[in-house]
Formats: sequence, C-alpha cells, structure tokens
Amino acid sequence: MVFSTTIFLFLFLPVFLGGYYLSPFRARSAWILLGSWVFYGWWRLDFLGLLILSTVWTYLLGGIAASGSAESRPQRARIALVVGVVLNLGSLAYFKYFNFAVDSLNYVLSAAGGDGITAWNVILPIGISFYVFQATSYLIDVYRGDAPAARSYLDLAAYIALFPQLIAGPILRYKDLADQLRRRTHSFSKFSEGSYRFMIGFCKKVLIADTVALIADVSFGMEQPGLLGAWLGALAYSSQLYFDFSGYSDMAIGLGLMMGFRFMENFDYPYISRSITEFWRRWHMSLSTWLRDYLYIPLGGNKRGPLKTYRNVLLVMLLGGLWHGAAWTFVGKAARGKAARGKAARGKAAGTSGQAGTGQAGTGQAGVASVFALARTMFLVLLGWVVFRAPDFTSALRMYGGLFGLQGIGPREVLQVEFGLFPLAILALSLLLVYIGPYLKGRSVLPAPADAGRVLGGLSYLSSYGLAYARLFLIPLFLLGVLKLAAESFSPFLYFQF
Repeated sequence: MVFSTTIFLFLFLPVFLGGYYLSPFRARSAWILLGSWVFYGWWRLDFLGLLILSTVWTYLLGGIAASGSAESRPQRARIALVVGVVLNLGSLAYFKYFNFAVDSLNYVLSAAGGDGITAWNVILPIGISFYVFQATSYLIDVYRGDAPAARSYLDLAAYIALFPQLIAGPILRYKDLADQLRRRTHSFSKFSEGSYRFMIGFCKKVLIADTVALIADVSFGMEQPGLLGAWLGALAYSSQLYFDFSGYSDMAIGLGLMMGFRFMENFDYPYISRSITEFWRRWHMSLSTWLRDYLYIPLGGNKRGPLKTYRNVLLVMLLGGLWHGAAWTFVGKAARGKAARGKAARGKAAGTSGQAGTGQAGTGQAGVASVFALARTMFLVLLGWVVFRAPDFTSALRMYGGLFGLQGIGPREVLQVEFGLFPLAILALSLLLVYIGPYLKGRSVLPAPADAGRVLGGLSYLSSYGLAYARLFLIPLFLLGVLKLAAESFSPFLYFQF
C-alpha cells in the first residue's frame, strides 16, 4: 500500500486516524503498530515477517547493549551491539546485493571464457533500506547512552514500523524520536498543519512528478537522443526525482503531524545550491545525517589527517551510493560525490562554510558569481542524475552523447504528437517552483543589492499575503490530483526501489 492510492486515501487513512484518536494515549503505540503492519503487509506477508523478526532481534540485543553505565559498557554489551549491527546490515546486504553479486560474478566469468553460475533470484523487500538503518540507529543510540532503551517490544516495534516513513523515509534516528514515543502533543493546529503538508506532497507527486515522468521515460528510452531530447529528459528526470521524493517526505511529515509527531526535514531546496557540497547537505538530509553520525564521525571524520579523511569520505560515499541501489551506476555516482565530500571536509577543517552568497552582498559581481555557481552546480547535478536514472553505463553514455550534441539536435523525435505540450508546460512550471519556492519561504536564492531592503521587504510582505490566500487553492488542486490518480494507472514512488 502506498500514499498515492485511493485505497489509502479513502479506506486505510480514515480508519487508522479514527481508531488512533478514539484510543487512549497508552494504547496508541499498539494501534500505530497494528496499522503499520497492515500497511506494510498489504504488499507481501512474508516480508512483514522479516520486519517483525528484525525488530525482535534488535529489541533483545538492544536491551543487552544498553546494560551497564554509558561510560563503561560491559563486554557483553559491545558484543550485542556488533551482533545486532551485523544481523541488520547482513540482512540488507543479502536481499539487496545478492543478485547484483551473482550478476557481477557471471560477467567476470563470461569475460574470462568460463561458464556462469546459476542461483536463485532474491526479491528486494520494499523499504528494507530505511527500516534497517532505523533499527541500527536504535542499537547504537542505546549503546552510546544517547537514548534510553525501549520500555517494551511494542514501543520499539512502533518506532521501526511507523508507517508514514517506513517505505521511503525520512530516516528517523531513535534518539530523535524516543521522547515523542513516550509523550507528544495533539492539537487541531498541528493536525491542520499536517493535512496541509500532506496535500502539498500529494500534489507534488501526482500532478508534477508523474506528469514530467512521461518526458523522462521517452527521452531515456531513445536509441539516439538528440540535443533537445537529452536535455528535456535530464531536466524532466531531475524534476521528477525531486518532486517525487520530496513529495513523499512531505506526505510522511504531514502524516506524522496528524499523529502528533514531528519528523526531521528531508530536503532544503537542494536545486538552489551553489556547490555540490552544499547540494548534498540539502538533499536527503536524513540519510546524510545518518551517515555522518553513525559512520563518518565514528571513523574519525576529518580529525586524523588527510589520508584517513579521504578514506572516511570514500567509505561514506560508497555506502551512500550502494544504499541507493545494487548497480555499478550507483557506485559511479558515489565516486563522483567523493571529491565534493573531500573538499567539504577540508573546508570544514579550515573553518569555511562551503556556501556561497553568505557574506556581504550588494555588488553586481557577487550576483553574477552566484548565478554562475548555481548554474554550474545544477549542470553537474543533471549529469549525475543521468547515471542515477540510466539502467546501465551504455544507456548513460547515449544520454551524455545527446547532452553534448554528439547526436544532432533531433527536435522531431522529441516534439511528437504523442509527447504532448501539457507535460512540457508542467516541466516548465516545476522548474519555476524550484526557484521561487525558496523565496516564498524567506530564503534568498541570490544576493540582493544593499539598498534594496525596503523593496524586498515589501515584496516579502506581498508574497506572504498572497501565499496565505494561495493555500485556499490547495484543496481543489488536491481534488484534481485525486481525480488524476483515479483515472491513471498505479505509479509507485521512485525511492521504493531502495
């Protein structure tokens, strides 16, 4: 079951919320767990069993890992931590990378003139990358003493299986949610805020991401994409990926608010970044934070010399790349991000922020430099998303050839009748929203002239005033999205494959 289906909107969600608010607070964790298991088991019951089993060993080993004092854990606590982490990450490795390992081995054997091996096909359980990381964070947090051990299996199971973010995040660290599991507030204003956030995410997914996906699918499916087709495809996929994934995060955060939880934000307008370093700080922030706190810093971060810093960066980027999928294209994307992470580590050690446009603004030169930095970063991101979207390196090379004009312009193969102008119009709108959204939230994309404070203040007031009224149009947009959803075939979220 996913958020963007009529059965979720009109059956599961009303029943769940009704039961949740009719239950006393002490019974709500049980109701959350029951609803989350139904939500996850709707797809396959056998993988629900894996989720339950993973939670059982995490609960048992977590209790041992939390034994003793936080300053001096006994040997059995360290052993429990290691065993729990190995079991969790081992299950992820098996389900996610077994087929990849067999295919890679067969490729090597075939290249050497040998015969390949025959093995069973392993089906990837949906959302396993997310709940395994959450279970692992619980073990580490209670071992470090950053959070108390769960009072019962029920509480831990409710945290790991919490359905709003179970399938595609944000990745919630146990120490950030432990207090909310014990006590949280419920109010009409918080529920209204959650409903508003959910509808925004729904419209992002159904009205924007699913529409521009048509352009991306056509462009990436071309045998010889021309310059126009390749660029339209790259822009469309960049828009699709952002609005699809951030749309899911918005819906998850909104559902959490309806239940009294506050989840961490997962995106901070990444396409306005002025460097790749800044981009990775703004994109999928829950994953970046998780990798930083549970891998990069424990390895020593950037405090043990340049060689170990690069080693740590490489390990973090490889794990981050492989986390996204079992394919060499993801490894390639991880390697591409290594240099940016290394630069960020050196910049942090030198006391730099890595963000452009944060100093004194007001000159035309600063504005031009900022525009150039933004365009350069977006260009590099587009190139990276090609590897992310392409099924293999051969397909990626074809797209790169089109992007650099090696296969002609090719307008006819792109602007065909079946393509339609509506998806192109939605693509243009989505790119506009990418850059006016930060302004409406009070974040300046480019440095402003020093003498423009009064003018910008007036515009900010007008935008806030207009934004309040613009919210009135969200309900009809949401209803339009529901109608579009009912009329079209099922479209899963992109990050469900991870």
